[in-house]
Amino acid sequence: MHHFTNQSLLTIIQWLKKELQTHNQLTFTVLNPDISSKYSGELIEVDKQTYIYRGYKAWINLAELHHCKMLTPIAMNEHIVKITFQKLNTQDSFHSVAIENREEKYGTQSKFFNISKNEEPTFLHAYHKALEAVKIEERKQILNLGINKGDEFELIAQMVKSKCFDAMQLVGIDHAQTALEFAKKRFSKENVHFYKHDINKLSTLNLSKSDLIISIGTLQSPGIHYKTFLMSLVQEHLSYDGALILGFPNSRWIDTELIYGAKAPNYSYSEMSLLFNDVIFAKKYLQQKKFRVTITGREYIFLTATRINLT
Repeated sequence: MHHFTNQSLLTIIQWLKKELQTHNQLTFTVLNPDISSKYSGELIEVDKQTYIYRGYKAWINLAELHHCKMLTPIAMNEHIVKITFQKLNTQDSFHSVAIENREEKYGTQSKFFNISKNEEPTFLHAYHKALEAVKIEERKQILNLGINKGDEFELIAQMVKSKCFDAMQLVGIDHAQTALEFAKKRFSKENVHFYKHDINKLSTLNLSKSDLIISIGTLQSPGIHYKTFLMSLVQEHLSYDGALILGFPNSRWIDTELIYGAKAPNYSYSEMSLLFNDVIFAKKYLQQKKFRVTITGREYIFLTATRINLT
């Protein structure tokens, strides 16, 4: 079993890359990070051996970068812990699953349906902050494009008082019928409505203008002309004092794990040019329309836009 003491991080990475070519699980021992509180890279001497200090966050990040999950560390003694990296199955991802009925790619029988984004701390934190920024308790007409099973509505219901939630009109649109049926059972109140519809033909639903539009991971779908659709969304479906929350995926789901970094065609590693291009287009366009725009998040980039009061 490999025991790392004062080897450089680059040396450890080179060892990992080599071993992961032929092994699905790697085990090695390192200095117990709980022994002290130091910056990663600081030197510390234990039992006459010099170690480079690294916290658990460094090891977790290292595992993720190599498409692994880190299993629970095991203490070998008071100074040393055993760490195991388990290789993820990179072929096990809803992104690459071929489904005959494309409308049900995200339906109840899909891998995607098992995902609960609200249980991912970085997603929940960013989305929660976005809802706070738009003053969710004051919004009355809320439209969500790509609602699936209703996770975005769940957090709204958790944040506002029941009486406030009941006073809202919430509309969710998706193309996965089975997911919508699940969402209808989840939110059975009369003020929550779900429609199976092509969002490219949103105007045919004749909905009232919304004072909050939410769309997370939907506007970048291949069948949507992103820039044209975004402009029409603001001009035709958002009230004058309305707000937007747009979520842009900067991650991929691999073997049940949310892995940071947007995947672009023709690149074997994360490349975020397309992501940034979409985010900056929305930012500039909305600023021209007199919105205050903030960009937050990590695995999901959240663009939050609220109207600037010019009076």
